[in-house]
Order: sequence, then structure tokens, then C-alpha cells
Amino acid sequence: MLVDRIGNTPLVRLQRLGRGRLRAGVEVWVKLESFNPGGSVKDRAAWSILRAAEQAGQIGPDTVLLDSSSGNTGIAYGMIAAARGHRLRLCLPKNANTERKKLLRAYGVDVVETDPLEGSDGAIRAARALAAEDPRHLYLDQYSNPANWRAHYETTGPELWRDTAGCITHWVAGLGTTGTFVGTSRALKQENPAVRCVAVQPDAPFHGLEGLKHLPSAMVPAIWDPTLVDEALAAPTEPSLELVRRLAREEGILAGPSGGAAVWAALEVASRLEAGVVCTVLPDGGERYLSEAHLWP
Repeated sequence: MLVDRIGNTPLVRLQRLGRGRLRAGVEVWVKLESFNPGGSVKDRAAWSILRAAEQAGQIGPDTVLLDSSSGNTGIAYGMIAAARGHRLRLCLPKNANTERKKLLRAYGVDVVETDPLEGSDGAIRAARALAAEDPRHLYLDQYSNPANWRAHYETTGPELWRDTAGCITHWVAGLGTTGTFVGTSRALKQENPAVRCVAVQPDAPFHGLEGLKHLPSAMVPAIWDPTLVDEALAAPTEPSLELVRRLAREEGILAGPSGGAAVWAALEVASRLEAGVVCTVLPDGGERYLSEAHLWP
């Protein structure tokens, strides 16, 4: 089945970006989540959430699945819902880019566009209102659903531990729903409490790092667990976007803005070390952002 292809994505070492900056005993590895069938890390959480709903008998013949998304989770939901025969309605900020809207419509998703000035928080509020109005909706609520972080506890963390042969010393991840960071951190710390878990968010409320949340100025996801954070880093937009371009031109890796922020933070952490294995995740591929002139001037 299609869902059986989710996970076990490649982990590759950066060869050129850290050259001249990192000591000989330091390695930076990136997990390429664009290799998932839906093209992003959100395939993991979307399938975990939908599988839990199916197993609980919550999806009937008249059920309309409902959630909010800035794009990637919605696309993952759309792919899986189509494959499983479910109906899906998604609240999406109106300023989501062209590629994402076209992908959602290709999967047959009923898209409800929300106020672009309210961003992902506005989409959350719209989804909650729809859920309250119509009992046919099953509100999946990726920001509060424990199946979100469990997806990474069960897959992403164990994959990183396996693919580094237990040598990972630092785990770096951006914060959106926070599920990737929370679940992976719990899994890695269970294997080795000494693994340092570094949380990354934008350095300002108004930023250009799509997919990431500035938690001090946003609705904080219910699944967020700050006790897992060994270090917090604030990623600047322009240096992160420059790393997106450098990843493509120097490493041959096409990533999105949140991936640029993750690599910015991973290199910051790695530059301080005498030795270590620093791992991060590139949540999606850059194909979904090629229409964005500010990213590809």
C-alpha cells in the first residue's frame, strides 16, 4: 500500500557547506523527508493521525475529515485520504503558495481559504469554528493530537538512531506543530539521555520561514513539551534562505525554507564542537517553492 512507503527516508552527510568552518571530528547529517510519497515529513504525522482515527472507528460513511494546515500536512492528508477513500476539508491561509494549492486540489481536497494576515493561527480558528458548526466533521487537530508526536517517536527517532549506529550526539529541528521535535527527542533521549536536543524557531513574529512558528507570538500547540529542549535557537530569515540556495548549488539538495533554518541551526551547533554527529531534518523539497521570487531571485 502507498502508506507503507512512508518513512525510512535517506540520511545524508553534508559535504561542502561546513567546509572550513567545522572541525575534522564533526559531522552534519540531514534527513531528506521529501522522499516520502507525499513529499514531506508531514506524511508521517498525517498517516499516524488518520490511522488512529480509523482504528478508533471514528470515520464513518458521512464523515468529513477536517483540519488546518499551512500546506504540507494538508497535502499529506489529501494523498492519504484519497488512497483510503475519505473526504477531506482543509482550512488554509489564502496566501499559501500556488504549488500547494494546486496539489491540494489535485487530491480533491475541499479547501477553505482563511485570512492571510492571521496565518496558521487563523486557519486553526476557522477549523475549530467549522467543527463546532457541523457534526459531520471529524476535527483531526494536528496541533493537539498525540498521534502527531507519536509518529516521530515510533519512526523518525528510531531511524536516526539506527542510521547513525547510535552515534548521534545532537538533534536539531524546527518548530511548527512541534510534533517532529517532541516525538524524535523523546525517542532519542530514551536511547541515550546525553543526546542534545536543539529546538529552532524564527527570530521574529514576522518572518519568511514557511512552516515554522514563532511560539512567543503564536498559539502554542498542546503537544509542545519544552522540558525536552536542551538548547533553543532563533533562526534569522535571510541567512536561512541563503542556505536554501546554497544547499541546492553546493550540495545538490533542493529544500524548503524551514530546511534552510534547520541547516542554519545545525551548522551553528556543529561549529562549536570538537567532535560530534549533528542531525537535522529537511521537512520538504524545494519544488514547492519555485514560484517564490524572494527565495529564488
